Amino acid sequence: MKPSEAKQPLPPSVRKYLVQVARESIVRYCTEGRKPAPRFPDPICQAPRGVFVTLTQGEALRGCVGLPWPVFPLEEATIEAAVRAARDPRFPPLVSEEVPLVHVEVSVLTVPEPVEADRALEAVRVGRDGLIVRWGEVQGLLLPQVAARYGWDAETFLAHTCRKAGLPPEAWRWPDVQIFTFQAEIIHEGEEAP
Repeated sequence: MKPSEAKQPLPPSVRKYLVQVARESIVRYCTEGRKPAPRFPDPICQAPRGVFVTLTQGEALRGCVGLPWPVFPLEEATIEAAVRAARDPRFPPLVSEEVPLVHVEVSVLTVPEPVEADRALEAVRVGRDGLIVRWGEVQGLLLPQVAARYGWDAETFLAHTCRKAGLPPEAWRWPDVQIFTFQAEIIHEGEEAP
């Protein structure tokens, strides 16, 4: 898939399907301990994409894990992200009794693009961009909706992404730190139409 194709909105049928796949993956994993096999009903689902799955219970985060780089086909990445979110190490593993109580959100990512640190404050568009900060093997990622939810400016967003990586808040200014921006098409369960 070309980067320009990754920025095109997904058709409503694919949006709905991806949320169903994420939900089915969580159910299957929590009840049977295994993942469903991808079915690839649409060629779009076969193209490599980055995906995050966010699980919430009421207003509380219950899991948010994903694959930021387009390594796996979209459907396979959604399955993997959903299972990883169900066992997000920040929380106790999701159990089958909790599955009906969680809300599923799928974020389909564009290909992350590098940003030079000296122009990061101008390049990062809060509310549209997500961020990845990488230093050696250490990496932190925050989805676009996080900065918008908390009303952060670009500098605060960069600082929190550094913290997510376990780095000092000003690490994004270091010469050997890599910064990437990406966008996400966010699909809320029950609101699959764009």
